[in-house]
Amino acid sequence: MSTDPVALARDLIRCPSVTPAEGGALDFLERVLGAAGFAVERVTFCEPGTPDVENLYARIGTSAPHLVFAGHTDVVPPGDEAAWRSPPFAASTEDGVMTGRGAVDMKGGIACFVAAALDHLAAHSGEPKGSIGFLITGDEEGPSVNGTVKLLEWAHARGERFDHCIVGEPTNRSALGDMVKIGRRGSLSATVTVEGRQGHVAYPQKAANPIPPLLAILARLTAEPLDAGNAHFDPSNLEITSVDVGNAATNVIPQTATARLNIRFNDMHTLDGLKAWIEGLVAQAVAPGIRPSVAWARGNSQSFITKPGPFVDLVASAIAEVAGRRPELSTSGGTSDARFIKDYCPVIEFGLVGDTMHQVDERVPVADLVTLTAIYRRIIDRYFGG
Repeated sequence: MSTDPVALARDLIRCPSVTPAEGGALDFLERVLGAAGFAVERVTFCEPGTPDVENLYARIGTSAPHLVFAGHTDVVPPGDEAAWRSPPFAASTEDGVMTGRGAVDMKGGIACFVAAALDHLAAHSGEPKGSIGFLITGDEEGPSVNGTVKLLEWAHARGERFDHCIVGEPTNRSALGDMVKIGRRGSLSATVTVEGRQGHVAYPQKAANPIPPLLAILARLTAEPLDAGNAHFDPSNLEITSVDVGNAATNVIPQTATARLNIRFNDMHTLDGLKAWIEGLVAQAVAPGIRPSVAWARGNSQSFITKPGPFVDLVASAIAEVAGRRPELSTSGGTSDARFIKDYCPVIEFGLVGDTMHQVDERVPVADLVTLTAIYRRIIDRYFGG
């Protein structure tokens, strides 16, 4: 008898695991995986200034190859619950569609890869020809400090090694099977600050207005495109996301002006190279005596790609066979926990259609849960020589 991914998704959605709350979701997975023979461990990580976060690591098998599935049980807040057609943690199903927070991002994906793994084990005497693992965090929608980063470090210190990883994030644009993420652009955030001297606008000679030099800096940073992209990546883009002076008065020259920016960059750049470029332009754009500074945000990440080869081909072929369409191999979109996993093994992302993620009435067709489970099952069978 096969495992029902719809029931798994329902039970997971009914756990109110808004970041950083565990909400019962990891308890549920621990019970399900433990009953199937997985060695399950729960680990909590903490750091000053950030919430404590529970995480789960599970493995069955002791030999290579080790295929790992990764995901997160934490979800974003539901917002105005009165705006939902049904309570956001009720996981109600109507007309073949399940509605609830996390339905696609990404409790539905977790339900599907757990169901696929359990069905594979049931068909092979309860043990794979290698190892199957799960890396489940409760911090993907939050600061991403006490989640996957530390879980990977913890597992590696214990001698755990991974050969390949599939992240179950919602990757498809409009139909199940239309896109696999084989990489992501990097992300670099910074705050540029110019210190001036506060004063009365009627006596500018006694003040130093920081706004014009900040505008000159921003003009230099945005004057030319960073690149035109390449075969695997969209062009890099630098966006100014905020300009602030904290000045409510019209007759005061402000003391300080700041701007925040973010760059999403492809593999034609590195974090260090972009930092040096920004710092150089900031220094060149201002007159002597002006004091600009650049502060780098935590959590910046390099771009990465899992280049097409046997593993990517295996995944793409399994999708085509089950879903009836050959997926586009893409590096589009924002960041995910794959940016951390790529330091330990090749990683791709494939999950549900993501058009309702983070929205009111987040929902997934029940048929997609069944189909995604079949795709994951085909991947696992092929991976272990089936």
